Amino acid sequence: MPVGSITRGTTNTNRLRRVDRWIAEQPAFRGAADPLVVDLGFGASGVTAFELAARLRRTRPDVRVLGLEIDPARVRSADSQLADVRAGRTPFAADLPVSFGLGGFEVSVPGDRRPAVIRAFNVLRQYDEADVPAAWARMTERLAPGGLLVEGTCDELGRVSSWAGVTDAGPQTFTISLRLTGLDAPSVVAERLPKALIHRNVPGERIHDLLGALDRGWRVHAPLSVYGPSQRWIALARDLRDAGWPVRGGVRRWRLGELSVDWASVAPR
Repeated sequence: MPVGSITRGTTNTNRLRRVDRWIAEQPAFRGAADPLVVDLGFGASGVTAFELAARLRRTRPDVRVLGLEIDPARVRSADSQLADVRAGRTPFAADLPVSFGLGGFEVSVPGDRRPAVIRAFNVLRQYDEADVPAAWARMTERLAPGGLLVEGTCDELGRVSSWAGVTDAGPQTFTISLRLTGLDAPSVVAERLPKALIHRNVPGERIHDLLGALDRGWRVHAPLSVYGPSQRWIALARDLRDAGWPVRGGVRRWRLGELSVDWASVAPR
């Protein structure tokens, strides 16, 4: 039986574009012997699985995407959408490598294949914080060697996102991705933190320190706005790195409004 609880299942077209383009860059996906990617908890519509496949096959043409849902009615609805895709009645390519099935945190994959990546977005947000470690462990034990669980949340339009990169050794990275145009303060992401962190944004916790540093840097570099918000964000990222934060990546990722740090720097105390 699928492991987990049926949640609200809200979804939206193009909502997960930020995390999708991050996954496409990860060694766990790019170098996978079997580039199987699971969209766990795709929700009331299968659109996120179709979009994921379309984006990822630009990097790996041999990618396969399996959408899993714990609600049988949602699986039936997604299969109906897939039939429309195959018949050419949607904007998606008819040959998109997508399938759907019933499953939860146990990550049921036909043939007992092990996915290179599991994307579980806006799923654990509706669980208790105490449920997170067991859910992470259950999912990561299904990964292929070197595989990656990407677990996080975003707003309804996909303009504010954050996620954890988790392996069988535990969480490794934390990433924030924001639409920089019109951004007042990076700490807007506080409402869209992963469940493991969302209740930790209080004085004395590392995630609170990071969001405070991001807001200060955003204010300090406000004059760079005349050159565009990306330049302002890039300067902020450099300052954080120079101040000792374990910032990953470089300008190519930062200009997207993205910032990744080692998980240890934000882990709950």
